[in-house]
Amino acid sequence: MAEELEGNCLVAQSGGPTAVINSSLAGVINEALNHECVEEIYGGLNGILGILNEDLIDLAEESQQTIRALRYTPSSALGTCRFKLKREQDFQRVLQVFNAHNIRYFFYIGGNDSQGTADHISRLAQSQGYALRVIGIPKTIDNDLVATDHCPGYGSVMKYAATTVKEIAYDNESMGQGDLVSVLEVMGRNAGWIAAGTSLAKRREHPGDPPHLIYLPEVAFTPEKYLDDVQRVLGKERYCFVVVGEGLVDRDGNYVATSSGQIDSFGHAQLGGAGEYLRKLAEQHLGIKARAAKLGIGQRAAAHCSSQVDNDEAFLAGQAAVKAAIEAGETDKMVTIIRSDADQYGSETGLCDLSTVANGVKSVPESWINDDGVSLNFQFFKYALPLIEGEVGVPYENGVPNFARLYRIRVDRMLDAHKFE
Repeated sequence: MAEELEGNCLVAQSGGPTAVINSSLAGVINEALNHECVEEIYGGLNGILGILNEDLIDLAEESQQTIRALRYTPSSALGTCRFKLKREQDFQRVLQVFNAHNIRYFFYIGGNDSQGTADHISRLAQSQGYALRVIGIPKTIDNDLVATDHCPGYGSVMKYAATTVKEIAYDNESMGQGDLVSVLEVMGRNAGWIAAGTSLAKRREHPGDPPHLIYLPEVAFTPEKYLDDVQRVLGKERYCFVVVGEGLVDRDGNYVATSSGQIDSFGHAQLGGAGEYLRKLAEQHLGIKARAAKLGIGQRAAAHCSSQVDNDEAFLAGQAAVKAAIEAGETDKMVTIIRSDADQYGSETGLCDLSTVANGVKSVPESWINDDGVSLNFQFFKYALPLIEGEVGVPYENGVPNFARLYRIRVDRMLDAHKFE
């Protein structure tokens, strides 16, 4: 056992939510309650932005029923943000808030950028001699965090996307007469993990099952090949079902579609429109009927169609973060998921350096993509199938899901308001 720090812990969520991000939050709260060195359990509202504003709530005051209900509640119960800390005074403000509320353990649930923020805060605390342990908890439907086999949130988005493909395909089959192209756009900025996951809709005994064509950011796109691909499928099937990742790029590495050139605070282009782009190509050059649909934020919020394996691993990641900080005395780390070598799927948690995660992107391995560039091979199926197993029991009231909502009992502010530029 490592030396325990007496004080309070703070947990926050950042970036795009997932169907299981609150399961990680529940894991943090449940485990923190088991340690006497943790005096109070606080939540930061709206990620790092809430910490700057000293918007903290007392999570220990929430009922156990509410905490349990977080396990099947989508979105970020604490609220989230896409705010990037850029100024040194912003980082100093974070430490001032931590010091004012005696925060000794900080758990940040988020993706690449969030882990980079946590790493910077931790190193600043060390440079100033402030006793603080910082552990990141992985979260992203994009599944693009390095050093972990997969990310909490990915199994559930795959399950939902593959289910949606099967449902739309039945509609397409009833409408198509060899003259219909149906395009579905899914999320995935720089990696095609979600698009690849829709291939799980296929049945092994029916190779002609949709999706017929999957376009990944990892494979450079050319209109000519796309049109040839579509015609090849329509020569054999009643319709052509296409899935495309929003981050699709051309041979020069440029996105084929963005939202009016807008960028977010992290310098990322606002993506959207790849599906519509493919729809127009098919209609204009092939003279056939084409449709485009976009899953949008529904794919990351579909708790009603989430994976039990994903949910359980998200919860374990939250628990593991607390144990790593308190029992093992770890800091500057992110929890990882390690796949067992056994024939039957199993996993355990590990740790990696925050700095490793902050600057990396994990792509779909080239060896998992077939030579045609638009389908996945057995190696991907072996990797992905176990992650979508099991259904989360969501309670219903008056015919709709009954999700949790935190009471959000505020912690008194101790500092003057922060000044933003």
